[in-house]
This record gives sequence, structure tokens and C-alpha cells, in this order.
Amino acid sequence: MKIIQIIQKQQLRGAEIFASQLSRQLLSRGHECIMVALYGGDAQFSFEGKVLNLNANPGKRFFDLGGWKALSNIIKEFKPDVVQANASDTLKFSVFSKMIYRWKAPVIFRNANKMGDFIDTRPKKIFNQWLVNQCTGVVSVSRLCQADFQKTFKFKAENITTAEVGVNILEKMPELPQDVSRVANEGPLMVSVGSLVPEKNHEGLLKIFSQVKSKIPNARLAIVGDGKLRGLLQNQIREMNLINQVFLLGFRSDVLCWIHAADLFVLPSLTEGLPGVILESFMLKVPVVANDVGGISEVVLNKQTGLLTDPDKPEKFVDACLSLLQNKNMRESLVENAYALVKEKFSNEAIAMRFETFYKQLIQN
Repeated sequence: MKIIQIIQKQQLRGAEIFASQLSRQLLSRGHECIMVALYGGDAQFSFEGKVLNLNANPGKRFFDLGGWKALSNIIKEFKPDVVQANASDTLKFSVFSKMIYRWKAPVIFRNANKMGDFIDTRPKKIFNQWLVNQCTGVVSVSRLCQADFQKTFKFKAENITTAEVGVNILEKMPELPQDVSRVANEGPLMVSVGSLVPEKNHEGLLKIFSQVKSKIPNARLAIVGDGKLRGLLQNQIREMNLINQVFLLGFRSDVLCWIHAADLFVLPSLTEGLPGVILESFMLKVPVVANDVGGISEVVLNKQTGLLTDPDKPEKFVDACLSLLQNKNMRESLVENAYALVKEKFSNEAIAMRFETFYKQLIQN
């Protein structure tokens, strides 16, 4: 098959990283695969194939004839069997390009969130319903997200499937750079990874960490990711006198090193699909505490592979963090179970095969 993976930007964010890992696996399985980034970027992916940048104008999301034409030209030259849109503006961009420039390849949407949480007005519902109706198929990141998508958009059951995120199973653990080791050696280290946006709940995380620190004074918190809330969080860190205990690291190419250095991976999100960083934590044998939202409970099996908490009860998140930081036996039990789960079911090779099977099914139909 010939496959195009469309991403928002060439950046080290979950959706883009997964698309690059999937593309790499599809390439290794004998398919022709290229990636197309809408808005440029210069991050280096693990994908050895071609990455094309449209350098479209993000200010013209709803009327970008030049960008839509550029995508159409790539599609007409490459002649893909499948065009997969991966999050953010990619579905809208693909649909408008296909509608106006009349290319024929089927559009597959990778649904990485619980969409019902975002469709909160009638105009949003009408517009997104129209976009979804232009899709040939949908791949959801979790069973819960699939059920929510079908309920929200009345999408045909035979044209939607679940294929979770995957991880590269490492032969050996990553070596820690000096700056990572220095922070990790200062005290118990909690790490969180995610864009600095409201749904990731970093403001709540700072309050949670402050309470953990009151019990474990030398605890540290490292937050990997960037976004529009950076300034607000910097102010909150100063106001809470956490400047020397909380580190806003921005986007990093060594995310796995930070997770590997952690004593605890924390994810207090208010809405999620199924974040790959949880599976990466499993692979690196780092215990996980996460809010029970989206598809997280499908991998974080409470008290088996991690600890789940109620997003409406942040005090329970604090208790879970303290329990794991202070109980070595519990940590060891959870990480062994989690590692076994990710190795058995969530390798990138296994996930790529599920995408491949779904593509073939849709093309044949």
C-alpha cells in the first residue's frame, strides 16, 4: 500500500510522535509511506522516510486554497491508497483539500481523544459532524473513545476500530544525561509530560505537588512540554515558592530519559484519549499515577499496573503519590505488571499490524 500520514506540525508532540513511529513500522513492513506536516517545524523524528512540509498558514485554517492545493498536488503525484489525518487541523485540512481539488484517496481519521468532551455547542456539532461524514474510516485510540465517537457522530460501526498507541520496546534502558541525573539525585522525582494546555491540568498538578512536598520536602517535579499556559504556570510556581523544586522543561528530545529518571510518572489530566507516555512509563518501569479519564483505565489497571484517581478528588491523587513514593514493594509490584502488559500488547509492531489490517479492510470494501 501507499500511505500518507498528515500531521499538524513537525514537532515532538504525542500525535506527531505516534504518526512517525507508525510510519516507520509501515515502511518496515514493505509499504510506501510519507509524512506531510501542515505548518512546518523542524523536530527530528525516528521515521527514516520522506517528511514534506506544506508551510501552510495557520491563520487561514478555514480558507487556505494555497495549502489545500499543495496537499492535493502531493496526493495526485504520490497516488496513495490511504490518507490518514492525525489530530488537530489535519482532518479539516484534508477534507477541504479533497472537496475542492477532487482527489479520490480515502481519508482515515485517527481519533485520539474523547470527542464528546469537546463538542459543546450546536455549531461545533454540525461542523464536526460534516467533517466526520467525509471520512471513509476512523481509528480510535481506546475502546471508550470509540464508543464516545460512535455515540457523538452516529458513525458506522463497520468503519471504525480501536488501535491503541504503541511503544518501541527497548533492548536497554536509556543513559541519563548529566542535567537529568543532577535533578534526579536531588530527591524523589515526579515527572509529567504533556502540552501546557488547560485539559492537562498543570495548575492542579502544582497544587498536588505542593502537598506532596509538605510531606517529602526534597521532592522535585519536572514538567516536559510547552504551550499557551507557560507564563501562567511560571507565575504560579513563583507565587507558591516552588522555583527550585519545579522545572518547566519545554519540548525535549530526551523525554524517555526524564521518564526513566523519575520515581513517579504523574498525569492529572481532565480529559484524555490514551496517552503514549503512560505506556512509555510502563516500558521504563516507572510507576504511574493518573486520573481516571478517557481510555486511561484500559491500561492503568488500578492497583495492578498503576494507581487511578478521581479527577474531582485531587486529595486522592496526593495520597496515591505519597503511597508509591513511600512504599518500595508496591512500586516494584506495579512496574513489573505494567512492563509485562506493554511488552505483550502494545509494541509498535503489533499496533502497526492493526492499522494495516484496517486499511486493507476499508480499501477492499
